[in-house]
Amino acid sequence: MKLDKIWFGGDYNPDQWDEKTIDEDMRLFKKAHINMVTLPVFSWAKLEPEEGRYNFEWLDRLLDKLAANGIGVNLATPTTAQPAWLSTKYPEVLPVDIQGRRRTHGMRVFFCYNSPKYHERSAAIAGAMAQRYAHHPALKIWHIANEYGTYCYCPICRGKFIEWLQKRYGSLEKLNERWFTSFWGRTLYDWQEIQLPTELNDDYRFNPTIQLDYMRFVTDSTADCFTNEYQAIRKYCPDIPIQTNMSGYIKKLDQFVMAKRMDIIGWDNYPWPTDDKSLVALKHDIMRGLKGGQSYMLAEQSPNQQNWQPYNRLKRPGEVRMLSFQALAHGADTCLFFQMRQSVAGQEKFHGAVISHSGRDDTRVFKETARLGAELEKLSPVLPGMRSKADVGMLFDWNNWWALENSSGPNRDINYLSTVNLYYRAFFEKNIPVDILSEDASLDGYRVIVLPMLYMFKPGLGDRICSFVQNGGTLIATTMCALVDENDHCAFGEYPGPLKDVLGLRIEETDALLQNAENRVSLDGESFPCTLLCDVIHLEGAKCLGCFEQEFYAGSPAVTVNEYGKGRAYYIGTQPDRALLERVVTKLDLAAVKPGSRDLEITRRFDGENEVIFALNHAQEQGFIDLGSTQYTELLTGAPASGTVYIAPNDVGVFCRRKDI
Repeated sequence: MKLDKIWFGGDYNPDQWDEKTIDEDMRLFKKAHINMVTLPVFSWAKLEPEEGRYNFEWLDRLLDKLAANGIGVNLATPTTAQPAWLSTKYPEVLPVDIQGRRRTHGMRVFFCYNSPKYHERSAAIAGAMAQRYAHHPALKIWHIANEYGTYCYCPICRGKFIEWLQKRYGSLEKLNERWFTSFWGRTLYDWQEIQLPTELNDDYRFNPTIQLDYMRFVTDSTADCFTNEYQAIRKYCPDIPIQTNMSGYIKKLDQFVMAKRMDIIGWDNYPWPTDDKSLVALKHDIMRGLKGGQSYMLAEQSPNQQNWQPYNRLKRPGEVRMLSFQALAHGADTCLFFQMRQSVAGQEKFHGAVISHSGRDDTRVFKETARLGAELEKLSPVLPGMRSKADVGMLFDWNNWWALENSSGPNRDINYLSTVNLYYRAFFEKNIPVDILSEDASLDGYRVIVLPMLYMFKPGLGDRICSFVQNGGTLIATTMCALVDENDHCAFGEYPGPLKDVLGLRIEETDALLQNAENRVSLDGESFPCTLLCDVIHLEGAKCLGCFEQEFYAGSPAVTVNEYGKGRAYYIGTQPDRALLERVVTKLDLAAVKPGSRDLEITRRFDGENEVIFALNHAQEQGFIDLGSTQYTELLTGAPASGTVYIAPNDVGVFCRRKDI
């Protein structure tokens, strides 16, 4: 889908305000160039004060007012926060936690995603809203619930889990085989013997395959919960796109599964002050990768500080602008905030907002927001729908994430997302674009495929990787790669299982380094530190590029390359430091989007022959980009640009090559 413009605005909670304040908000919204608000996310209790009795009149007036002021609506079903009457009348909608406790009413996203009564009532209000507002001029897109991610361990979920397992495996014999229940004498003889993995049995820690299946089940159940409302809306709104927003803490649910149910991806970007800029960029690229490169929605970010971090640092002048342009540079077509007006009470009363408690339009944050809104209007005729293109594909998998970090050994400090970011950053810092791919994505068109700690290899992947290299591609594989199958069963035979031949080596054992300990790798006459894990490698056709310097395996291979068919495969048998990984990436001879200074983040979006290049200067000193002889238009200033263009500290340049500009 392609948006009509860059949507700018965010979450608005007008049920907290009187008419005078709402009228003032309309004035302020227009002054800040706001063209989209998300509502009424948390208003179920107001919209349905008792079962089956709806109160839509206040929302009617509000939508009419927004339409009259030229502001579109991302219309949310309010089902993330069920009313107290629903929890009281039907307590089975409340979740049971991992300790086996039935929770009481409160919080948000505090419902059992499998509860038939929750499904019934959430579909009812979603359908009622869709029927009423299907043709309202303010409606642009639907937003279902909010930040799914609750895990539930109630009797309903246990019954649904058993049904899910019966469908997945077909027989107890197959389940016993896949769960390897012969270990620790866990063989099952009746489906009703199956329990959910909780703190009551410690299976979530000590039975890795049942925990893995439970997390798959939670994802499928949550996707069904979303689809329940999706179908209720689609009955009345066949052409309006529907989505939900994903939490920035994205580990809980397999977002590739969730994405298949959505028309467009939405996600909430709340980086910690200590996050490397590459980690933020990586998460954006993950979102773009969920639907094969389709542009996505930045559904939330804070226009100033958060309220839930231990130290809620103010965003410095220009920081929100930089974060917003970074999202657009990586594939977003929206820039939406939480929140538009700051709440006067509640848990998020100190969370940043476009309009602060003062209500003034001369605050630093409001003026920065208004400037950003005006700039995005200049990009709107060009950017929406443009895509990115990369020579490097990086495989990313939620099942792998769960299984790897739930494994007992070899090192408790293994962090999948941090490892993915380590490898991603090596390309990011050279402005080499990376596509994030699912395990079943096509590898065609990529020059390089990277497998950072891809511990789990699902059926067929090994053959596809080998064919990719044999046909001329370059592979980078790492320690903890290709060790188990989709059931978390170790490769029967030598490691690294299906990659053994293409890598030209075998791994005899893996040493886990103690916390803060390191080994070193000699490569190209230099010495580099390495941490976490060290593989004991035997070459079987591969060439050693770098050797370990310490321990009993000193002098044995740490970094290797193997010629295989028309391609080559690198293996890095440890956790390298940035300098070592940069040295390996340099050997790939990949070109940056455009040459530029080191701290300049440069990306490209295109549609056919038209392109937009973003240059983001994260440094405290002036940077530059070399546009060569091609003639561009700098969209924020309208000035022509070519050759070397300088970018001020903490500033951005947006350069467009298009026939009609």
